[in-house]
Amino acid sequence: MNRLYAALLLTAAVGCGPKNADSLCNQVPAPAACAQACDPTPGASNTCPAGSHCTPDGKCDLQCTQGGNECPSGDVCSTDGYCNVGSGAPPIDVDANCPAVHFTPMPTIPSIELVLDRSGSMGMSDISPTRYGALETALFGASGAVTTKQANVYFGEELFSGDEPGCVDGPPGSLNVTNYSTPRALNNATAMSTLTTNNPPNGATPTAAAIGQAVHDFNASPPPAGSPPIILLATDGEPNSCNNGNDNNNSVNQVASAYASAMQIRTFIIGLNLQGSTAYLQAVANAGVGQTTGNAPYYNASNPQQLINAFNTIINGVISCDLTINQMVDQGSAQGATVTLNGMNLTFGTDWTLDPNGMVIHIIGAACTTLKNTPNAVVDATFPCGSVIQ
Repeated sequence: MNRLYAALLLTAAVGCGPKNADSLCNQVPAPAACAQACDPTPGASNTCPAGSHCTPDGKCDLQCTQGGNECPSGDVCSTDGYCNVGSGAPPIDVDANCPAVHFTPMPTIPSIELVLDRSGSMGMSDISPTRYGALETALFGASGAVTTKQANVYFGEELFSGDEPGCVDGPPGSLNVTNYSTPRALNNATAMSTLTTNNPPNGATPTAAAIGQAVHDFNASPPPAGSPPIILLATDGEPNSCNNGNDNNNSVNQVASAYASAMQIRTFIIGLNLQGSTAYLQAVANAGVGQTTGNAPYYNASNPQQLINAFNTIINGVISCDLTINQMVDQGSAQGATVTLNGMNLTFGTDWTLDPNGMVIHIIGAACTTLKNTPNAVVDATFPCGSVIQ
């Protein structure tokens, strides 16, 4: 028998039983389900009675019953009548008798370091109630970007101002962010909100030092494997040095160095009612994606809603709709697969596609938008038997 062994991610293969349990259809009298015909085509709906499954020869069958003792010790009876290896056992044997292979795909979770300006001018009230207060609400309010996205992003926070000790312009720049930072983690909006509230605006705007420190933090504590590193800079003015002098383009150079590093850290920028020329915002936006010129997007918010929209646009843009499975699946089987988002069936080619590598499901179109905007969204995928490639 040709056998493929799939160590399936989080969820075991459904209906792929070991072969050391006899068919109950061999008993006399046989269960009523054994007399029924069914469609054995891969991906076809199981029309057999509850507790049974369709075999390759087009007959309903079962190895066990719920609550029965037909399975070997340690095995459990599936809802479609297979004896499945119990928890903690070796990978399940996937072969021609299994009707489907079930995966719970895992999203790519970005790591975003929020680098937030707390210089004295952030206390200005041209954005209600103040620039700093609007920043807090946009991030940590009931509908704030961190509050609503914290389950899908490893968020960390670094506050920066000239009154923080140990400021070095660089390159590489650095700040002593003890008591002014929160490590990256999932679901840490409360800790970040508390940090922001407890550190009101004061001092100058040493942006180069803040960017350098964020890069240092990424190097000292790298993101989980596969998690892209992102710096999201929010500031209300052009930068100056640690001693309140000229920045001398240090901050833009630090952003460019971050992108050019082995980790390829991207930087996005939001201005809070930044007055006068927006050339600085454009320069940082370009450097943040590895460009020296161009029109990379930047944001300059002049009211609270614009600020909320800017954060959501950036964060949604880096939250991935690419979901990984840990076994290679035959791309030709994709059209016969069933993929659901929060229990709703998705259409192949319109709502999702399978990467040529056979290990990444791309959620696309309106389904991608739903995925990004739904906290704790659940995607489930079932591929026809024989889909897994060893």
